[in-house]
Parts: sequence; C-alpha cells; structure tokens
Amino acid sequence: MDDRMMKAVLYDRYGGPDVLYVGRVPRPEPAAGEVLVKVHAFSVNGGELSARAGRLRLLTGRSFPRRVGLDFTGEVAALGTGVTGWPVGDRVWGVLGRTSGFGSAAEYVTVPAARIGRVPDGLDLVDAASLPVATTAVTALRDKARLRPGERLLVRGAAGGVGNAAVQLGRAYGAEVTALARPAGHDFVRGLGAHEVVDHRSVEPAELGRFDVVVDTVGTALRAHRRLLGPGGRMVTIAFDLSRPVRSLGYVAASALHGRGRVRFFSGDPRRRDMDDLARLVTEGSLRPAVDTVFPLDRTAAAHRALEAGGVRGKYVVRVV
Repeated sequence: MDDRMMKAVLYDRYGGPDVLYVGRVPRPEPAAGEVLVKVHAFSVNGGELSARAGRLRLLTGRSFPRRVGLDFTGEVAALGTGVTGWPVGDRVWGVLGRTSGFGSAAEYVTVPAARIGRVPDGLDLVDAASLPVATTAVTALRDKARLRPGERLLVRGAAGGVGNAAVQLGRAYGAEVTALARPAGHDFVRGLGAHEVVDHRSVEPAELGRFDVVVDTVGTALRAHRRLLGPGGRMVTIAFDLSRPVRSLGYVAASALHGRGRVRFFSGDPRRRDMDDLARLVTEGSLRPAVDTVFPLDRTAAAHRALEAGGVRGKYVVRVV
C-alpha cells in the first residue's frame, strides 16, 4: 500500500449523511511550525453537519471533494521545521483553526504546533476525543460571562458536547446550574452536576425565572432567553439560527445597544494555552469525558445521522485506529 496516501472521510456534494464516504487522499506533510498527528479519534460537531448539508455554502463554496472533522486526539508522527518540544509519540489533542476548515476525520492531520496540547496521563484517547470542544465552554463561562460563585446559570442544550461541559464547569465554579435538555437526557445531565434539569419543550422560557448567566448552544429563540437575564446578567451563545442567519446575527449585534444584557456570540478557536487549561481541569476533576457512542471510521455517516436525530448525551466519537 502506498504510504503517501491515507484514508479520509469525504463528500462530493452537499446533502445528508449518506453523501459521506471513506476515500484516499495524499498524506499531508507538516510545513514549518506544524506537527503531523496520527489521528486516533475525533468527535462529530454541529458545525460540520451544517457545512455538509450546504447551509453554509456562502462561506464554504462549491469546490469538492470536501472534508469533515474539527477536533482530534492522536500521537505526534513528525515535526515541521522549527518545531521543538514535541517528541514523536507524544499523545496530543487539539482543534483545527478557523482558517483550516475541516479535515481531522482522517488517518493523519497537520496542525500548527501552537494549537495542540498534551493529553493528561491515564486518559484514554477515545474518551479524550469528547473533550477538545469543551474549551468553548471554558471560554464562555470564564472569559466571556465571567461566571462567579453563587450566580444562577442556565445552560441550553445541556446534554450536548459544549453543553455538558458548561454544566460540569458551572458546578465546579460554584454556580447554581439549571439545565435544559430532553427528558431522555435528564439523568445524564443531573449526573454532571446540574441542580435542576428542565424539559425545554414542556415550559416557556418566561417560566424559568431569572438568571445571572445564560449559555446557549442552540441559537434559536435568543430574544426569549435573553429576557431571563437579571440585573447585570450576561448571555453567551455559540450558535445562531441557521434558518434565519441574517436576522439572528443582526439581533445579536443589536443586543449591545438595546434592552437588558448583551448577547455575546463567539466561535471557539482554541490554542495551546486553552488545551493546557483543559488538561488541568480534567486532572483536577472539574471536567470529565462524556462519550455517548463510539463509531468506526467507515461509519462516520452513522455518527452524523445520530447527531442530527437529536438526543445525544455527551459526544459521538469516531475511532480512526
């Protein structure tokens, strides 16, 4: 077999999960400042589902084939020029940068050395693959909302990849955590440390009370949930309504000028410091992996299908080796 080639998950047109297939592409070589990682596992994230379906085609364009996969765990396989401090064989994790697009659903990936961190000793690489996107929850709570002990925190989408981390961290930071999730995920979310778990389909937002911080991973009904903020309240969202993107993002921008509390929107872009913070939180017990189901590489489409169906508890992880 030609070792200049590798397996990767591809698609040749926008559409549902069935457009995904495992093909062969050239194995990348690390450029200056980059590390080549032999990928062990990656997780499935909502943003790549939207990209695959074509809902972001104004940004992604129409060139094919396209790739999937945003985060990864694995081992250092080779170093680009100028890279030091990363011995071959080191266990690492990371998230591809905003300008890199997708592509970690493959046997190898190149990534700037400044974007990876060491996986804590004793943490299985498959379990670890559920955690890199938790850096988004860290940024949302610690840096954007500046959550304080004793504050009331509401987490929308609490059973998902970022949501479950926000619940765990909210509890670790000393907040009173209310979580919104489907009934099938209530026991799971309670086990993460939520003080109260509510079926988001059985109550109107106005019935939930007042909160100091709202973390939103859903992107819809932002106005209704913003109204739950008490004096000095802060709302952070990592999503927007893809059915009305201009209107949704326009509302986020307008929130800085009108009404109670600004809605802060951001997209996670973690670097070495964030990955090191993540390792520390895992090591001290503030954050633990949450893996729903593990799929083999050739069933990546099934993992996409499962996430689209809803009801995930933690993360769907795909094992490459």
